[in-house]
Amino acid sequence: MKRLLSVLLMLPSLALATEPAAQAAPAVANTVSSGMGGQVMQLLLGLLLVVGLIFALAWVMRRVQRVGPNNSQLIELVSTRAIGPRDRLVLVQVGSEQVLLGITPGNITTLHVLKEPVQVPVREQATPEFAQRLLDLMGKDKDKK
Repeated sequence: MKRLLSVLLMLPSLALATEPAAQAAPAVANTVSSGMGGQVMQLLLGLLLVVGLIFALAWVMRRVQRVGPNNSQLIELVSTRAIGPRDRLVLVQVGSEQVLLGITPGNITTLHVLKEPVQVPVREQATPEFAQRLLDLMGKDKDKK
């Protein structure tokens, strides 16, 4: 297996050789055998550098997207309801108007423009007391995480 790998790694260097094959064979064998470990390390370090660069850019993009003002959107999604596997109703607020849209895979249709905006009740966040009470009821202690 090692012999096959060394032959496969030696093929590109043989193709690029400019000297005649009889004179270049010992030089190529010495270059490949002494530099193969270096080439593999260079390949692995380059691969790690590219993967690290991808993760660093993804992290930067997430940080940049959070920096902007939070509520400067002109169009807000008020509510959505699935009416089928790929069909939904969406209530969108644009300025002071609310528009009911029907969304299918190939079409978006305005179903109704509401004269009076619908007041959507604000959902209450779970309080720490509720979370503790739920853990108590389930028989789990919060400190044992």
